[in-house]
Amino acid sequence: MSRRVGVVRFPGTNCEFDTVDAINALGGHAEVLWHSASDLRNVDAIVLPGGFAHGDYLRCGAIARFSPIMETIAAFARNGGPVLGICNGFQVLTEAGMLPGALQKNVGLKFLCGMEQIEFVSTSNIIGVGASAGELLNIPINHFEGNYVCSDETLKELEEENRIVFRYIDNPNGSIGDIAGVSNEQGNVVGMMPHPERATSTILGSNDGSRLLESLLGAQQVTPT
Repeated sequence: MSRRVGVVRFPGTNCEFDTVDAINALGGHAEVLWHSASDLRNVDAIVLPGGFAHGDYLRCGAIARFSPIMETIAAFARNGGPVLGICNGFQVLTEAGMLPGALQKNVGLKFLCGMEQIEFVSTSNIIGVGASAGELLNIPINHFEGNYVCSDETLKELEEENRIVFRYIDNPNGSIGDIAGVSNEQGNVVGMMPHPERATSTILGSNDGSRLLESLLGAQQVTPT
């Protein structure tokens, strides 16, 4: 059965169609949702894709978090609905308070674009189905503000609660604890900086992203705690 996925478009989003194509190629049914709408059209999962929402003015995701659709997505997540934020989408989720921490400019103040190896740390989330802790994936990055930061207390909580989803093997941006992705407490909201939709074919260098999106397509609604 085809699973319906809503892919949110903000002004400045530029990865929505890559994400739609990747999901559809895996047997899902993806459709674009405009940021000013509040109707999620009864989708089963949500993806906030990469790009430069509202030009990334002020801070990345700081304006997008006030878009009408975000209130609906927050309610969807509170009810256990699967939500994946990729790159700029990760930034939006942190600004909206749906994930802890924040993303700041890369160490060295350089835009980074290239393949990175990341390690699965926690698989107890919507994109970890069928994966094992310690498993390595090759997924590309494409960001200027991907340096994940949080307080020492938050980092300790993430580690103790097994909410660090990925770590970089060779940290490219200075993220604390080499973090490349985190989840909420229930595991139904995940943010990651690498782009799985750009790793769906060996012709492109890796198809490791397909497994993450397939996991999302199979993710069940989590019972709220």
